Amino acid sequence: MLPLVLLVLALIDLRVELILLWDHFTLTSLSAAVRSHLLAVAVLVAQPSLWHHYRRSRG
Repeated sequence: MLPLVLLVLALIDLRVELILLWDHFTLTSLSAAVRSHLLAVAVLVAQPSLWHHYRRSRG
């Protein structure tokens, strides 16, 4: 349940930046979104590891 909650919170935090990137993607806007929301991006990058860890500990 924790990886899902973290995923939803990260996407909520990045909502505006994702909309702007969808409308007009540039490397500058991507780097600005990453710099402004580093924790949310780190949570998104760590999602596969989180799912693997929590799935393994349940089984």
